[in-house]
Amino acid sequence: MKKLLLITLLAASSLAAAQEREWAPYKKLVDAMRLDKFYALPATERDKLDYYVLLKPANKALKATDFNLTVVHSGGRTPLPVSADGRLRLALNPKWLSEDAKIVTTQPSGEKVQIAQGMDAIVPDGQQWQYNALMDSVPQSNNMIGKLAGIARVFFPTLKGVTLKFDKPAQLTIQAKGGPKQLSTDGKNEIHLALDSALQKENPLMVVTARPQEAELDE
Repeated sequence: MKKLLLITLLAASSLAAAQEREWAPYKKLVDAMRLDKFYALPATERDKLDYYVLLKPANKALKATDFNLTVVHSGGRTPLPVSADGRLRLALNPKWLSEDAKIVTTQPSGEKVQIAQGMDAIVPDGQQWQYNALMDSVPQSNNMIGKLAGIARVFFPTLKGVTLKFDKPAQLTIQAKGGPKQLSTDGKNEIHLALDSALQKENPLMVVTARPQEAELDE
């Protein structure tokens, strides 16, 4: 699993899991992740951000997908899809909150999983996009951290750029007015982009020779 940038606005917590038994109230997970505050932000202040729950089982023999999380609510049962690397993208459902829906798991009692907030930049569609379609994720993330963390904001880093991660060597070209700027992947197949205020104003086209697998926000 690739290491992600984790924005832990709360202390990471552990929730007990058991064989087809309650894992946690849906509201408890929403509150721990500050999802209500995230979705309360205008869409234009969060549309460049991929915000998710990161699950890490305490038992290294287990994968996050082994927990088989399902929300049990008045309308039935809704599985919560977890990716192979433990990411759970949780939607805010007011009806589930009002009826105190429960999340159940198939794991036996005693198996625990650590949760934390994870946040990346959203990679725009295709292999070319305007600079701000990607890089606006940096000011959006700093604004979001400030609003979710409140007075505790001083304890969190200011994010300054984006690292594009590829599964093979690739090149990125920024078609700036002053001439194209070409960047190549390093030995880890990564390209590091620091936020540039001049390029923000210009908003030039960016072209990549391969689609990035993810875009990690950097300090």
